[in-house]
Amino acid sequence: MDQLVITAGDDFACGVSASATGRAWRWRPAQDRIAFALAERFDLPAVAGRLLAARGVGLDDAADFLTPSLRALLPDPSVLTDMDRAANRIAHAITTGETVAVFGDYDVDGACAAALITSFLQNFALNVHTHVPDRILEGYGPNAAALVALADRGATLVICVDCGTAAADQLAVLHNRAEVIVLDHHKADGPTPPIFATVNPNRLDDTSGLRHLCAAGVAFLTAVATLRTLRRQNFFTHRAEPDLRECLDLVALATVCDVMQLTGINRAFVAQGLKIMAKRGRPGIAALLDVGGVTGVPAAMSCGFALGPRINAGGRIAQADLGLRLLLETDPTEARILAQRLDGVNRERQAVEAGVLEIAVQQAQVQLDADHAVLLVSGDYHPGVVGIVAGRLREKFNRPACVGGLSGGQIKGSGRSIPGLDLGAAVIAARQAGILQTGGGHAMAAGFGLAPENLAAFQIFLDARLADARHAPRRPDLTIDASTSVAGATLDLAHGINRLAPFGPGNEEPLLAIPNARVTRTDRLGAEGNTLRAFVEGPGGERLKALLFRAADTPLAQAIENRNLGPLHLAGQLRAESWQGREGVSFFISDAARA
Repeated sequence: MDQLVITAGDDFACGVSASATGRAWRWRPAQDRIAFALAERFDLPAVAGRLLAARGVGLDDAADFLTPSLRALLPDPSVLTDMDRAANRIAHAITTGETVAVFGDYDVDGACAAALITSFLQNFALNVHTHVPDRILEGYGPNAAALVALADRGATLVICVDCGTAAADQLAVLHNRAEVIVLDHHKADGPTPPIFATVNPNRLDDTSGLRHLCAAGVAFLTAVATLRTLRRQNFFTHRAEPDLRECLDLVALATVCDVMQLTGINRAFVAQGLKIMAKRGRPGIAALLDVGGVTGVPAAMSCGFALGPRINAGGRIAQADLGLRLLLETDPTEARILAQRLDGVNRERQAVEAGVLEIAVQQAQVQLDADHAVLLVSGDYHPGVVGIVAGRLREKFNRPACVGGLSGGQIKGSGRSIPGLDLGAAVIAARQAGILQTGGGHAMAAGFGLAPENLAAFQIFLDARLADARHAPRRPDLTIDASTSVAGATLDLAHGINRLAPFGPGNEEPLLAIPNARVTRTDRLGAEGNTLRAFVEGPGGERLKALLFRAADTPLAQAIENRNLGPLHLAGQLRAESWQGREGVSFFISDAARA
């Protein structure tokens, strides 16, 4: 393999101090001795060995990293506070045939967690009612009217998933009517509700160390604990035990879409869950994969870009429970109809988002020029897209961004943060200070609600609480993992890199640099020409196909299309791709600089 030597002490990777996107390139440091040892022991390309070493993976834990399994990484569910109490109560509901209600949330994690618990209980022929609140009419989390309606339908146990930790007042309506269990992961700001059990690794008194779990991960561990309880009661003496591994597709989908750290047990959840997803045994996910154009083996990217946005779309601008209904659907024909409906809704969502984003970017630029630490914009925006727009602003400006939409005389919004700044804690503090009416979340994402007259006070509060954001660079440096030549960008190298998958937070997909690549041809693809395809050559005439998404008329696209610039240093991801039974390799461009 043709690979360039990397010197961790170099000031800039490939000498790039300012790229086409205005970023400096920096090498990710790694210990060469460990990198070579990893490559040799696990039969990896030298680049893959270096990637492992740069992620802090040593010889002793590399096997579990490369082949993450539940057997090696699954924690004892009992380490979670209230888990045994919750498992015993759910087991009692199963053995006595109670009617159970599952109260979910309208995002992917909420839909997956609700589908997991619902299907788990239906394995035992229980009557299960589900409810997903309408984002606009009901808002996030449990509400009294919906809870009473579930109790009126006979539910004696209500399980809230991906919500409920901060809903003590709302859950009180079920006192003496039904017992409540909360399975959640959102940051708590005080004592848990006075209910039967709250299983949440982010409750203040939890010492499990599992704060990185999403709600579907908590739900899966709850099912594991419940099965263990039923086993101890000899419940399965004359009946088959459900195979919880079949639920891992839901856990994988939720873990990726809720942007959880892909380390530890989450890595096993996603790796094993993608294998279950590839079997296409769940009609709803199979139909969504077809609609999303995923023809090969699903990857984490399939969850984040093909499945997640479509499931989310229902809760954003249509019926809140569409995603849950799809995930629970057992008939392939009905699943296909639901998937196509969500696909259409997602296209509507994209159009709404584009309109909001154009105005929000202008507002955010004004705030950035005024040196606000946090970008806070609002308007007559559809509440269903404010979270996505906040994420786009965060990406564009590298600042925490909050976007609010006016609804019913109130501002309801969502925010996204940058690494190292806990937006969820700031939002909770603003609520405790009386600035917000509602608010909560976790470090990287939060939701909030407030009166319009408090918007300025919220801006001042966030600017003070997250003042360090002002020191964030306009565009963060690009961290380059390793470099190769055009000749070295082979299918074998792509396969070697993919052995580190699944990729995501905590294990980002490696960025490679390809120095001195000459662009010989470019084409615009798609109806709007927003995808740029380029063919590049190395000094020896070797060729490689490269792609740039969201190209538009950006400086990066201009640099690639400008043949007068001469050779370019390219940065991006090398991936193996299959097309019509043939496998090849493509380079997905993230940045470029004049050589």
